[in-house]
Amino acid sequence: MNIYTLKLRDYRNYKILQIKPSERLNVFTGANAQGKTNIIEAIYYASLGTSYRCRRDYDLIFWQADAAKIEVKYRRLNIDNKLDITLSKTSRKKILLNEAPILQKNLPGNLLCVLFAPEDLMIIKGAPTLRRRFLDIELSQTDKYYYSALVSFNRILQQRNNLLKALKKKLERVQSLEVWDEQLSKVAAFIWQRRISAIKEMDILASSFLHNISGPEETLHLNYKLGTSCSKQKNLAKDYCRELKERREADIWRGSTGAGPHHDDIEFYLNGTDAKTFGSQGQQRSVILALKLAELEYIKKMEGHYPLLLLDDVMSELDGNRRTQMLNFLSEHKIQSFVTATDREMFDEVAAKFYCVRQGSVEVDER
Repeated sequence: MNIYTLKLRDYRNYKILQIKPSERLNVFTGANAQGKTNIIEAIYYASLGTSYRCRRDYDLIFWQADAAKIEVKYRRLNIDNKLDITLSKTSRKKILLNEAPILQKNLPGNLLCVLFAPEDLMIIKGAPTLRRRFLDIELSQTDKYYYSALVSFNRILQQRNNLLKALKKKLERVQSLEVWDEQLSKVAAFIWQRRISAIKEMDILASSFLHNISGPEETLHLNYKLGTSCSKQKNLAKDYCRELKERREADIWRGSTGAGPHHDDIEFYLNGTDAKTFGSQGQQRSVILALKLAELEYIKKMEGHYPLLLLDDVMSELDGNRRTQMLNFLSEHKIQSFVTATDREMFDEVAAKFYCVRQGSVEVDER
């Protein structure tokens, strides 16, 4: 998979931008606050229909404009495709795939990407929501049913929570929970099955990559921790529905659902101990790098080709050895990559197309 044309109009600080990237490594250099990350963000948005930096589409539109546009022409499995996304301050966004309108829920899985940004270093140390989000993004791109299931689960969960609050105020009857418990259980079981299966694959891949990065003395194990008392080996839908019924009194008192996929977590064990608590900063960074490389391999295994790799100002966060491991992997596997950096010197030994970014203007750097 590779992008051969990217066009932006009134996106962030770009009035007009058109680039034709290399099929391999593309490096965008320049001082801070010049617009490097905006390019990475636009590609990410075209892939998933959301920004990883802000929640409102409004914030992506050039301040003097009423609308912004992202146009991406890309080749996947030797087939040319075109994505057009229009963001507006006054109406809903419009998404066209090969000139035909599609819904947001049908966008993930077309232009595949893996993002590695500085905040990803918090996947191990941060809150469980960061780890769930990492896995949800991966699965949304490789399983056309997963994203829809995730949307359905969040919708049903919100409705159940609203009902719990009404029950606390004696505005509804407890029996009205039955239908929501049954619906929530079915969708939750589907999500759990997909997440557990993916982590089993990622466990093998990430462990192998960590051996390459840190040597055979470092062992890594990923464990998926269910946010429920249900067993992974049993009938998840039936058991979860039973648990929801048993927890009703506590849920009504709390006004929210206290068990389910929204409470899941991923545990990282380095040499048999919890990497979050006992891993050094260097070890944690090695684990995250291994995890991102495993994500690339997982998507290739599921889809038959590598996704795009977006590296947003992360190279400066890695030491020389880890940086070399990443660049060697990209070169060996011929992955189209988009990298932002303030310093070009760290890429002098690799073949790449360089761009200089200044105040919303991008030029090819021929040095």
